Amino acid sequence: MYAFLVFLVALQRVVELQISRSNEIHLRRRGAVEHGAGHYPVMVALHTLWLLACLVERMYAPTQMTWKVLIVAWLMFLAGQYLRWTTIRTLKRRWTTRVIVLEGAELVSGGPFRWLNHPNYLGVCLEIVALPLIGGCWRSALVFGSLNFILLVVRIRIEERALRG
Repeated sequence: MYAFLVFLVALQRVVELQISRSNEIHLRRRGAVEHGAGHYPVMVALHTLWLLACLVERMYAPTQMTWKVLIVAWLMFLAGQYLRWTTIRTLKRRWTTRVIVLEGAELVSGGPFRWLNHPNYLGVCLEIVALPLIGGCWRSALVFGSLNFILLVVRIRIEERALRG
């Protein structure tokens, strides 16, 4: 059952990449520019390895999680899903997995952006920790949660600089 959940998350990421690619084409046609492309392959690798690590750890070294940890992990996972998809819906054609900025476009301030500057990134952080915990994969949660945090520090700096122009 856990492998199916990981498969669904992987499938979701593939759909998101398709949405992102369509939006990238749209934005580039309007003159948008990508910033900090060098970190993007690292981000793709991290997300891919995260999903694989969840499956490998589940097969070879799972830990039985208490029901309290499972409830918290599921709540984190669902909150992450909500934040990410609300962000995608709010940004519409401006949402991409890359840092692509349309010069002169007004910053989005609706949806989850009323409360958070980077709601998608918070959602991803929650998912990257929660999905492994749901499967009893605390090592994957710790390693990939930490790596994702480091990567997001870099990415948010790039994005903030790009948005300031």
